[in-house]
Amino acid sequence: MSKTAAAPSIVSAWAPMAIPAFRVLWFAQLGSNIGTWMQTVGAQWFLVDAAAGATVIALVQTASLAPAMLFSLPAGVLADSLDRRKLLIWGMVASAVIAAALTVVALLNDLTPISLLAFTFLLGVTSTLTSPAWQAIQPELVPREQIGASSALGGVTVNGARAVGPALAGAILSLTGAPVVFGINALSFIAAAAALVWWKRPPQDGLDDRERFGPALRAGVRYVASAHLVRRILLRSALFAAPASALWALLPVTAKRLELDSSGYGLLLGALGVGAVLGIFALPVVRKRFSDNVVVAVSAVLFAVGTVAAAYLPYIPTLLLLVLAGLAWIGTLTVLNAALQLTLPQWVRSRGAAVYILVFMGTMAIGSFLWGLIAQLFGTTNALALAALLLLLVAASVRLLPLLPGTGEIDRTISLTWATPMLVFEPDPTDGPVLIEVTYPVRAGETSEFRAAMEHVEDSRRRTGASRWRLYRSGEDENRMLEAFVVPSWGEFRRQQSQRLTGRDRELLADALRYCDGPATERHYFAA
Repeated sequence: MSKTAAAPSIVSAWAPMAIPAFRVLWFAQLGSNIGTWMQTVGAQWFLVDAAAGATVIALVQTASLAPAMLFSLPAGVLADSLDRRKLLIWGMVASAVIAAALTVVALLNDLTPISLLAFTFLLGVTSTLTSPAWQAIQPELVPREQIGASSALGGVTVNGARAVGPALAGAILSLTGAPVVFGINALSFIAAAAALVWWKRPPQDGLDDRERFGPALRAGVRYVASAHLVRRILLRSALFAAPASALWALLPVTAKRLELDSSGYGLLLGALGVGAVLGIFALPVVRKRFSDNVVVAVSAVLFAVGTVAAAYLPYIPTLLLLVLAGLAWIGTLTVLNAALQLTLPQWVRSRGAAVYILVFMGTMAIGSFLWGLIAQLFGTTNALALAALLLLLVAASVRLLPLLPGTGEIDRTISLTWATPMLVFEPDPTDGPVLIEVTYPVRAGETSEFRAAMEHVEDSRRRTGASRWRLYRSGEDENRMLEAFVVPSWGEFRRQQSQRLTGRDRELLADALRYCDGPATERHYFAA
């Protein structure tokens, strides 16, 4: 397979760990994720002991991920409009309170499958509300050339936790029971909150001119809808997550098929985590030699192998092949997360990350529920076999739907070259909608080239705030073209010009202006 998507600059996999703030917050996330995985294993094994069916057991995965479908976009808006450090601190405190309440209910022997799923859902809500902020602060902690490495290390906080948390939870469950596991999870959130309090983050820019919730939400959706590179990343994430969710949802049932206790199930999950940690060492070497599309395709194949092993093979071969599946999981997530962080500009990074979480986690949540139903109706083995087949098709689809060239190499620095318009009155930021007309004197014989260049300008306008856009040609002068676009308000237009246009947006407009004989003329019209 040829290299269709250029990989970002590769640095040492552990380079970000030399930065104190990254290192402390990384260990805080790792501890919190270990606690979360311990809670997940405790919840799933509680249902296994209660002889719940495959559908109910799979609902643990659904309950933890379903909040992403409901709250990811609002969470992205909050992370872009509030102080991210404070948002994360309050999120960790709320998670600690919920986990502590779960611990008390379990200690009182009042825990039921319904209440367990309810607590799992609430913990999923707090996780969803903080996830975009966690992703958005990563570029603040490391230089741009280390974002790929920091993304991979971020994956280790989840998958390394998966290697330690389930095995630890299995041992504790067999010795003491679920309440201790739930209590450790509560303590892990307190430790994460303490690390965030320690972090002396510089004040976040733009909070004094923050957008209102509704317009900010619409602006984020408009950006993603008009960003081809981001849409392709979202598509690849959904294609992988849909069949991959089967293994995560049905692994407790697989443990039951293999006649394992809670410790054995913990080792199955731990094997996936070990593979993810090994991937941290292997991925920098692999990405130097192969394109990101190759990594995504091979990862889907390896995850299919692990899924087949869970369906058919004995314990030891399954354990070994799940290590490969864990390596494949971190391979896919590292490529997609790094591409997303390098593609999104600062002003919409949290909202873009929220849409990514919505797509990936939402697909996992729905997929987990559906795979549980399929396993209940047709058997766990058949469900896992079907998921493996779909993963092979996902790998093959990379040829038709690859990650697009240029991902991660675009200039996303904010361009501050806006010339303030000379208006006859001072508009209020809420005045609108505003119609902007730009007249271009196109050079004779080059109108076709100009139109082609303006197609990219249209995408730029829509990404940064335009709700409508159109290009017109003059009826009196064949070489005069008029660009007209509408923004919801004058404040939105000001943000578009002074806070949202990146170096790449300026390049696209400059490319169109190459076909003009003179400067463009801009006019602004307000709703009368």
